[in-house]
Amino acid sequence: MKYPLIKVTPPGPEARKVLEKDARYLMQSFKRWYPLVVKKAEGFLVEDVDGNIYIDFNSGLVVVNVGHRHPMVVEAIKKQLNLFLHYSITDFAYEVAADLAERLVHITPGTHPKKVFFGNSGAEAIEAALKVSRGHFRGARPYIIAFAGSFHGRTLGALSLTSSKPVQRKGFAPLVPCVIHTPYPYCYRCPFKQEYPDCGLWCVDYIREWILEKYVPPDEVAAIVFEPIAGEGGYVVPPPEFFPKLRRLADEYEILLVDDEVQAGFGRTGKWFAIEHWGIVPDLIAMAKGIAAGLPLGALVGRADVMDLPAGSHASTFGGNPISCAAAIAVIEAIEKEKLLDNARRLGELALKRLRELQSELEVIGDVRGLGLMIGVELVKDRESKEPAQNLLKEVLLECFKRGLLLVGAGKSVVRIAPPLTITEEALNKGLDILEEVLRSKACTQ
Repeated sequence: MKYPLIKVTPPGPEARKVLEKDARYLMQSFKRWYPLVVKKAEGFLVEDVDGNIYIDFNSGLVVVNVGHRHPMVVEAIKKQLNLFLHYSITDFAYEVAADLAERLVHITPGTHPKKVFFGNSGAEAIEAALKVSRGHFRGARPYIIAFAGSFHGRTLGALSLTSSKPVQRKGFAPLVPCVIHTPYPYCYRCPFKQEYPDCGLWCVDYIREWILEKYVPPDEVAAIVFEPIAGEGGYVVPPPEFFPKLRRLADEYEILLVDDEVQAGFGRTGKWFAIEHWGIVPDLIAMAKGIAAGLPLGALVGRADVMDLPAGSHASTFGGNPISCAAAIAVIEAIEKEKLLDNARRLGELALKRLRELQSELEVIGDVRGLGLMIGVELVKDRESKEPAQNLLKEVLLECFKRGLLLVGAGKSVVRIAPPLTITEEALNKGLDILEEVLRSKACTQ
């Protein structure tokens, strides 16, 4: 199949019909970057209702890590469809959920005994992590520390941790109490106006000296919740010493570390879970998105001695749906069989090298960062001020869309590059060609 292929300038006539109906009947509480109307998707390609074919660099918002409609996933879904669709893991047991839980225990960091809780989404996994963290201490530790610039979901508990954009929180107060935010290690835009590595990782020392020693008693803090790479906040990668130092701080005060791998997990960074790049083991790991290739599923995996909520205290009617669990097992098998972790690492290195070469030529690229196929290209008005080029981001994403490349943004002005892990080198380069052409053309007009 020839790709990308633009038959009619999007949005075409069929797309406009759907968009009109969409605007009439759907609550428009979400933000869309451009008017894509999907008809079909296969592998790393997406076709719209007017027959245009696009290279997918966002994986359905970082969900279809093994590509759209992977044959192993489709076959697993069909097989489970012929058995049963639902029988609530909350009140009864079935094999496919137990099998998936066993696999998740094996692929998550650490060899200690673990337990699993199934929900329907990333936000539900975070809600479970909040309840498990507080419930483990039986209410004696009500406080949770989260990071400014983070995104953990939009349900009320998860939203209380989220802080990547004010619009996400505006109008919804009061949120869940006893949540304290501390700056994320965003070295390109250090909140403390320091320079790495001369800063000595002050972002960790700040937690000790200004939160635990002056504000909140450490023995009342249940958990520190973090993203290993800040997703919606701009694909921000912390420095190598950050998480080991945070782990030591948490251990000192017996505070749980909760790792939100909803966006960074399931091979996205070239490892099963992104935190493995830093060599530490979290106490709880929340996951969703890439877990089931597009079917609704979330999970919390944690230390068995911490996952100890009493019977009846937490459950989810649809969590661990058998079809979703079957799809998730197929995702794990596909990643292993097709060596997609290796592909993510190899192609990620190729993309980073190429983008950094482009950065050396174009002043509008302030920073290029990432791990595996989770890459951020931060656009700025000029490198001296580092002022975010928000309008430029919108223009770049729209123009790429019109040329057959699907991208979305993150942070204030970051191009988010997260194609399916199944993408070929040829397709990756074709997509990067389009991005480069657009950036060069837009840079000339700035």
